[in-house]
Amino acid sequence: MSAIARVMLEMGYKVSGSDVAGQELTEKLAAKGAHIYIGHEPEHVKGADLVVYSTALSRDNVERIAAEDLNIPILHRAQMLSRLMNNGKGVAVAGAHGKTTTSSMIALVMETCELDPTYIIGGEIVNVGTNAKAGKGDYVVAEADESDGSFLQYHPAVAIVTNIEPDHLENYDGDFGKLKSAYVQFLSQVKEDGKAIVCADDINIQELLPQLSAGPLGSSSSGLITYAIDGEADYKAEDIVLGDRQVSFVVTHLGQTLGRIKLSVPGRHNVYNAMATVITCLGAGISFDDIAAAIVDFRGAKRRFQVLGEVNDILVIDDYAHHPTEIQATISAAKATGKRIIAVFQPQRYSRTYFLLEQFSRAFSEADEVIITDIYSPAGEQQIEGVNSKRLVELILLNSNKNTTYIPSKEEVQEVLIARVAPGDLVITMGAGDIWKAADGLAKSLRAKHGE
Repeated sequence: MSAIARVMLEMGYKVSGSDVAGQELTEKLAAKGAHIYIGHEPEHVKGADLVVYSTALSRDNVERIAAEDLNIPILHRAQMLSRLMNNGKGVAVAGAHGKTTTSSMIALVMETCELDPTYIIGGEIVNVGTNAKAGKGDYVVAEADESDGSFLQYHPAVAIVTNIEPDHLENYDGDFGKLKSAYVQFLSQVKEDGKAIVCADDINIQELLPQLSAGPLGSSSSGLITYAIDGEADYKAEDIVLGDRQVSFVVTHLGQTLGRIKLSVPGRHNVYNAMATVITCLGAGISFDDIAAAIVDFRGAKRRFQVLGEVNDILVIDDYAHHPTEIQATISAAKATGKRIIAVFQPQRYSRTYFLLEQFSRAFSEADEVIITDIYSPAGEQQIEGVNSKRLVELILLNSNKNTTYIPSKEEVQEVLIARVAPGDLVITMGAGDIWKAADGLAKSLRAKHGE
């Protein structure tokens, strides 16, 4: 929502908005000229030509009701984004993991290589300090959200799917097959002469490839483009060298070497994100050498393996990982530092924890120590009987890590860590809620303690 608001401001529109509490993003919007209300009141929408809402807003919200009573057109966030994307050369990045990082990489490379894209991203790009910009170029880069099916609003020039996982099934009648069918539809909605770029190593994408090849994408040899590390694909990443907060690899296309890519972010998962970026930017007319020169400067997106502090040989990192596959990838990237890993996880949503409880319990084997907090649940979500963090801890102890403890709140986590961490430790907080505050508080305390 904040990204769309920022783009509309930069396009010259008058923008106002409501949130339940002030935060850094609302402050930045206010500084650019948006009128920000804290709290929701009917009068906030008076005088508006258009009202845009997010999935988080219920139908009985007083501002939505007021807009309906005043006959003001109302659009879901995805419908507003589709207006921007479908009118330009849209680059829509979908997938269970990697959306924010991949779209951020693409936006940064295009920006550096003077394509002047518009971009609307869920996380702030560390290099540029923002999550959105209204560019004057043809390209519009954005994340495509599968969680509520809203990605089916888009008809992009380039559709990317990084991976497919059984997440958000509460919005697909608990049926993974319906979610996979939605991805097929999303990919089939690319514009004529458009491109669908997919990761062929993902087992669920592999299952869908025959459908995609038999459809309109398969009518042209260049309509469907695959990339991989392990399996066969059009583009491959080879000779991968993992390092401390960095990784490099060689890109080949149909067996021909294009060159080496160096990243200043760690992990095998970021090789996949960079492969999608390289293919997209080559298609936009950028040379491989220019892509390589630009992408090495990518410092990540906020809350994506974000270093919050490095004090007295103690490294504090925060990550948005909230799915078992993301947790495994994040811990694996952390291991490349050679430090002792203390993984702190705050589960998000009772529904996600219910559907993925077994997978979560097996995701922590590479950590040296694991701390699990209470479940972070958005307002209005119903608690599910038997689904709680104590049960998750029991299963982790049984299935993946014997050194796992339950600490209910982020405040208690911060107190325990301040007393416990030692030189050589890496603390990584993970989750889509507010667990980042524990990492931020720990980093600040360590700086104060050691005079930095």
